[in-house]
Amino acid sequence: MSNAAIKEQFPSDVHERLQNREDIVVLDVREPDEWEEGHIPQAKHIPLGVLPERMDELDPDKETIVVCRSGGRSGKACEFLASKGYRVVNMTGGMSKWFGEVETGK
Repeated sequence: MSNAAIKEQFPSDVHERLQNREDIVVLDVREPDEWEEGHIPQAKHIPLGVLPERMDELDPDKETIVVCRSGGRSGKACEFLASKGYRVVNMTGGMSKWFGEVETGK
C-alpha cells in the first residue's frame, strides 16, 4: 500500500467529465449481479476479486476512475492499482450517488 492519498471525485464531476468526452476510463469493481442491475454505460467491468489477474486490461497511463456501490471497494481497488503504478481516482459515494444514465444487463 502506498502512503500517497488517493484522489477522489464526486459522481457529478465524473458525469461532467464523461459528458465532455474526456479520455478517461471508468472501472466498475462490483460483483456481476450488481453490474447487471445498473452501471455507467461507458464503464469497464472487472470485479474487485479478480482485479489482480485482470489489471493488465487497463492502461496504467490513462486516468482510471474506479466505481463500486458506495466507495469502499473502489477505495481498495484504487490502493491496489496505485501501488502498481496506475493513475486512479475513487468515485466518492459510488453508484448509490450516481444520477447519470445507467445501463442494465451484461
